[in-house]
Amino acid sequence: MTADRGRRARLRLAALGVAALTLVPGGAAATPGEGVTAETLATGTSAGALDLRTRGATDVTMRVITIEPGGSTGWHYHPGGLLAVVASGTLTRVVDGCAVEVSTAGDAVLEPAGADHVHIGRNLGSEPVVLYATYLVPEGSPLAVDAEDPGCEAR
Repeated sequence: MTADRGRRARLRLAALGVAALTLVPGGAAATPGEGVTAETLATGTSAGALDLRTRGATDVTMRVITIEPGGSTGWHYHPGGLLAVVASGTLTRVVDGCAVEVSTAGDAVLEPAGADHVHIGRNLGSEPVVLYATYLVPEGSPLAVDAEDPGCEAR
């Protein structure tokens, strides 16, 4: 196994393993992303809730997300928890309270659930950002919901 293939395999396993421990759950509006692609690697539904605050089954989805240089996810939130590992590039996120968080290759990113956790991810660098992301959402919920800028862009 090459070093690169081994690293990708470890990243996938890390994302899946930690996702099983992630416990989190939210609303709407409109600022679409651009320069973002996603490939679904696996999906499944648990028989019981993975989030102790909710009842019912949980959908689990693993994806590879690529944000091209200059690309953006658009403002959004997640109805359930998200755990991602940055495989390459530099991800710049604006999160709760308009705080800026920068994550680079090898960093793990945890995004809490709910409409009170609106955020945006951007690639301000010159190489693509590649993320391995695992979503845990209430059964039948979307992975993300578009939202309006919470006032951070004007600052």
